[in-house]
Formats: sequence, structure tokens, C-alpha cells
Amino acid sequence: MDFLKLAKKDRQYQLKIKIKDNPFVTDEELAELFSVSIQTIRLDRMELSIPELRERIKSVAEKTFDDEVKSLPIEEVIGEIIDIQLDQSAISIFDLREEHVFQRNAIARGHHLFAQANSLAVAVINDELALTAKATIQFTRSVKKGERVIAKARVTEVNNPQERTMVEVNSYVGQEIVFKGLFEMYRSNKTIKDEQ
Repeated sequence: MDFLKLAKKDRQYQLKIKIKDNPFVTDEELAELFSVSIQTIRLDRMELSIPELRERIKSVAEKTFDDEVKSLPIEEVIGEIIDIQLDQSAISIFDLREEHVFQRNAIARGHHLFAQANSLAVAVINDELALTAKATIQFTRSVKKGERVIAKARVTEVNNPQERTMVEVNSYVGQEIVFKGLFEMYRSNKTIKDEQ
């Protein structure tokens, strides 16, 4: 659909649909999609009583994941979890701000990207105790202030006798991969044993 020449009423209707389809879309992305200013998008959202992105994320996370994550308190996850299936997969988003980057060049400090991926690898484990035993990581490109990092974790192997779980985490900015990690997680297997 061509959004270039939409009347305000039609634009707001399409805006509601876009945000309903993807509650994590930014005002910047919407402004680009509809070829209007960010301020116009904000005004549209206000008129439609649609909260800003941070509030939408918080609301979804609080409703959905607080009871699910077992291995650490949800507020200790770096970034915002937007999807999780324990012992299978998880997704989090992390917006790079001033405090996450080097002052000199506005490039993200690597430990923030690692922390997002590592805490997601811990959170996806369906166990009361999950610790990182080993991590193999690779930064594939630098990330700058203002960019949004989407980390996707996938459990690739559960080795019950050795109490180890392998979790692969890939982090993206848009469609571009910026971080790869393979995490070997120690788990107590308490939850698995209790459920058997």
C-alpha cells in the first residue's frame, strides 16, 4: 500500500493497524513508512491514545513474562523481553542510549551487547538456577547510539546428565547481524526433574 498521500484520518487508521501488528515499531520507523515527520506520528498517537513505545513494551512484558522467567527476576534482564518460550527461544530489544556508548565516537560498549545476549540466554532456561559456564562470542559490526538491538536466543541442545544447555544468541540491528554468541549454560535440572 502507498502511504505517501494518505489523508490524516486514513493515516491514523493505518497507523493503528501497524502498531497493533507490531507494538514494538518506533515512531521513527512509522514516520519513514508514512513519509511524515516524527512529530506528526507522535501527535497521531496522542490523538489515538496510543502510548509511546517504552510504555507499550513495558505493558506487554509485565503482562506476559513476569511469571514465566524462572532463572532470574525479569528486571535483571538487560533489554526488554518481547517473546519467550522456556527452553526453546526468546527475543529481547535494547535501545542504545548515551550511557551505553563511548563518548568519543558514540559506538556501543561491547559489554552491553554481551549483557543483553547473556541475560537472554539465562532467562530462556526453564530452571531456578542457570549460570553461564562458557561463552563463545563474536561482534560482527559496531553499533551506534540510537540504534535498536534485537537479540534472538534459541536453545540448540539440552544435555540433562551433564546439566548443560546450549543457547545460541544472534543480535541484529534491522536485518544486519551485529553479535553472535554460543552460550553453554549450567542448570540444576531441578525444574526438568520435578516435571518428570
